[in-house]
Amino acid sequence: MGLRKKRHEHANAVAADPGPTADWAVELRGVRRQYGRGGNTVHALRGLDLALPRGSFTAIMGPSGSGKSTFLQCAAGLDRPTAGTVHLGGTDITGMSENKLTALRRTRLGFVFQAFNLLPSLTVEQNVVLPTRLAGHRPDRHRAAEVLAQVGLADKARRRPGQLSGGQQQRVAIARALVTRPDVVFADEPTGALDTTTAAEILGLLRGAVDGLGSTVVMVTHDPAAAAWADRVLFLADGSIADHLERASAQHIAARMTSLTTPAYARAAA
Repeated sequence: MGLRKKRHEHANAVAADPGPTADWAVELRGVRRQYGRGGNTVHALRGLDLALPRGSFTAIMGPSGSGKSTFLQCAAGLDRPTAGTVHLGGTDITGMSENKLTALRRTRLGFVFQAFNLLPSLTVEQNVVLPTRLAGHRPDRHRAAEVLAQVGLADKARRRPGQLSGGQQQRVAIARALVTRPDVVFADEPTGALDTTTAAEILGLLRGAVDGLGSTVVMVTHDPAAAAWADRVLFLADGSIADHLERASAQHIAARMTSLTTPAYARAAA
């Protein structure tokens, strides 16, 4: 856990109403997302206002149906909000065309998923440089070697994903996410398919990317132990930010989650 001791200079900034000229990695203002109409309308997000500083590690938690996945999709430009604005690295992506959004995601965003999402027919190196190739640029093998070394896979460049363990495959996914030096890395349950020891290694790499490389990481997780690696934890409930914690322990995070998921009448009776 030694990596957690080093914090970026912006790590104390909270998810509050930001100034208009602030240098934020992710900024949502009045973001709403609803599905359906009339009596069947589902309000997945209810006017989110938050700003996440560059060089920070934020965990997003909440009960099932709280809006975590919708938040990530809207913040990453994978879905469009019904109302409000989203800025990534100072760029307003709200009304951006799909072609421009695709180009932005390939060059300025990184993604790490629970299922790794590696192409089995490609080598490790080819998987890592895929975002660069898809963006129409010549793959930089030196950069690929650099990020593979950072995740401890310098000797695995010519292997294929099927020859690697689950933890090693997730390391490849992290290298792929970092290869373009993105404004933000979005991680969706990145340790959900891993054992406790391997999960800690992966979280250490994400923490190290923030502390050592100045990366910005936004991670959706259900695991308090994973969230404890973050600078802050934002709790969503019913499409709104219900609470947040700064540099909290897994026990504190778990207790706060329990309080959010326990019905009010049960808390009053306790």
